[in-house]
Amino acid sequence: MNKQLIVALSIILCMAVGGASSALTNVDLLQYLPTLRQPSWQPPNWVFGPVWTLLYLLMGIALGNVINTAAPTGYKKSAILVFAVQLLLNFFWSIIFFKWQSPKWALIEIIFLLVGILWTIFKFDGISKTAAWLMVPYAAWVSFATLLTATLFWMNR
Repeated sequence: MNKQLIVALSIILCMAVGGASSALTNVDLLQYLPTLRQPSWQPPNWVFGPVWTLLYLLMGIALGNVINTAAPTGYKKSAILVFAVQLLLNFFWSIIFFKWQSPKWALIEIIFLLVGILWTIFKFDGISKTAAWLMVPYAAWVSFATLLTATLFWMNR
């Protein structure tokens, strides 16, 4: 398969997962978030869409990069599996937080997500340094999101 097509399909996959999660929770977000006490340093809601769009783009490029490498198939399959697990965890965070209205379980889940992202970076680094570095902004944002989730949990328990 064409390398550019693989990257494009990888980007579409990541965007679709993010879009599906957002679509499933958008109404819940609008209804639930205003009911919570929020820290003064929480970004405005309009920031999240553009940031996540960029992060899903970078994730897709990273995944496509890994798939396109000449690394042994076993290494790639292992890295792609770890990527898939963290992407699945990414999908469920919004559902847990907004639809189920559970900051406690969302906090537990996002810690697993962050570990999954760091593990993905480690796996990708063994295959493609570029792919690993493309995942770093995602790890940084989810680190911030973990702190924000913990704060929201603490402020609203």
